[in-house]
Amino acid sequence: MTRVLTKDKFEEIVQALHNDCILAFPTDTVYGIGVLCSSRTAAEKLKNAKKRPETKPFPVMVASLADLEAIAWLSDRERKLALRFMPGALTLVLKKKYVIDNGLDTVAVRIPNDLFALTLLERVGPMYVTSANLSGEPACNTDAEVLQQLDGRIDLIVAGEAFSKTASTIIDCTGEELKLLRQGDLKLEDINKALL
Repeated sequence: MTRVLTKDKFEEIVQALHNDCILAFPTDTVYGIGVLCSSRTAAEKLKNAKKRPETKPFPVMVASLADLEAIAWLSDRERKLALRFMPGALTLVLKKKYVIDNGLDTVAVRIPNDLFALTLLERVGPMYVTSANLSGEPACNTDAEVLQQLDGRIDLIVAGEAFSKTASTIIDCTGEELKLLRQGDLKLEDINKALL
């Protein structure tokens, strides 16, 4: 049975993550579900909860640019994008440093623009975070929607509502040209303009 906690139960939420629990929480985009990157056990639980294909790695959420640089290589171009759009609804696919174990040489990273999420990430460190829904189903925007889709599959839900209700824009930065992988509120033209 999945429990719903309010944000003021912060210490209990932190402890649950350290005990390999799967947590759903509202962000500046849609509801996310996540686990600590440091827990292989929790990452396996998350794959099963989402019914996510083995070949599809989880994005990572971090609290700061320093945390981002600890797990991924940033060129001047990527640093410029991070400084302009993060925290925010932009996920960058970058060449990873060998800190995150996702089976690939790249990692998708985002810094959310949400006070609760940032406070949590500052406290517990990088988390694998993906949209709170079963693979192939619509993303959730409220704790009630998360409970409807994932009750019994995850451990905890932080009560609340997601801010924009649109998933982040994902940009692949690993090639010479930026490549749009998913369109969110942030448009590719705005991203390209920021690099001029």
